[in-house]
Amino acid sequence: MVPFAKSRLGIDDGQLGILLLFLGGGSLVGMPLTGLLTARFGYRLIIICGTLVAAAVLPILAAGMSVLGMAVALAVFGAAIGAIDVAMNVQAVIVQKRMGLSLMSGFHACYSIGGTIGAGGLSALLKLGASPLQACLALGILMFVAVSSRAMGFIPLANDGGKTTPLFVVPRPLVLFIGLFSALVFMAEGAVLDWSGVFLLQYRGAEPYAAGSGYAAFAVAITGGRLIGDRLVDAVGGRRVLLGGGLISAIGFVVVLALPSQLFALCGFMLVGFGAANIIPLMFKAAGVQTSMPANLAVATVTTLAYGGHMLGPAFIGLVAHFLDLRVAFAMLATTMVFVAFAGRAVLADSSRGGQEAVNQL
Repeated sequence: MVPFAKSRLGIDDGQLGILLLFLGGGSLVGMPLTGLLTARFGYRLIIICGTLVAAAVLPILAAGMSVLGMAVALAVFGAAIGAIDVAMNVQAVIVQKRMGLSLMSGFHACYSIGGTIGAGGLSALLKLGASPLQACLALGILMFVAVSSRAMGFIPLANDGGKTTPLFVVPRPLVLFIGLFSALVFMAEGAVLDWSGVFLLQYRGAEPYAAGSGYAAFAVAITGGRLIGDRLVDAVGGRRVLLGGGLISAIGFVVVLALPSQLFALCGFMLVGFGAANIIPLMFKAAGVQTSMPANLAVATVTTLAYGGHMLGPAFIGLVAHFLDLRVAFAMLATTMVFVAFAGRAVLADSSRGGQEAVNQL
């Protein structure tokens, strides 16, 4: 929906980047507050209420005509999504612990399936003649029905097994490093989500209804990569998966930039998604096995930093696009993924040790 909002409000790339800061800002406010809210009200209520708020704000994002009103709506939407993201990831850790299985890649695959349905579904509705408002109303209703119908399956309590955890602890250096690399990967994903449509329209001559096809291609690839992620890690090891994944994502951005074709751009976005698919699950696993701080608090910290990159990254891309060029911003993302491929392996290798030894090696 970003290209439609940009056109409707009559703003340039730089102004769009600043507007997207409100999305990231709202998210970064909602995420730290989630620990306090879940301690009082539990995960179930936070996920349901967050979904209701996000679904209610979607039509405003689709039809808002005021920059100020859009900024407020984006902040509220970001806070709701941020709260849901943290609550879901901590709940996923609890489920994985109770089941005694490796499930994180599968959970993140479901997240990607949602991205595919959202991008592809809205593109289909627009192609069939629905207005952006009608399409977002349909998606909002689907969101609420899907979550409310499964509400009783959510873990209601704010902690696992009745254990009390502090509301805040100072994150340890190793956990901060893991969160930093996660933020870089999520920055690339957020850039594809918010800027692939703009790129396709401006530089590849795509029709407006096809603006979501770039993220849809990305989401399909990242979903496929995560569905085979656990087996791939078992076969070749996490460090090799991270190295190869980072390099494949970098190559994907190069393909998007170097080959002047809408089809090749979609192939490039697919490479970005497939390469990045299992990096984030590996980082969450690293946060769970490190010993420098409690696993649940480490995962919450990494989640906040990671999704902070997801939300703030697109705003940064917008500023680069305004002062330089969107293609320069994508080239920077290719370099970032090369950095993640090589430097992130040190975090993954040392995370199980925890403590100062791992930090010194980093």
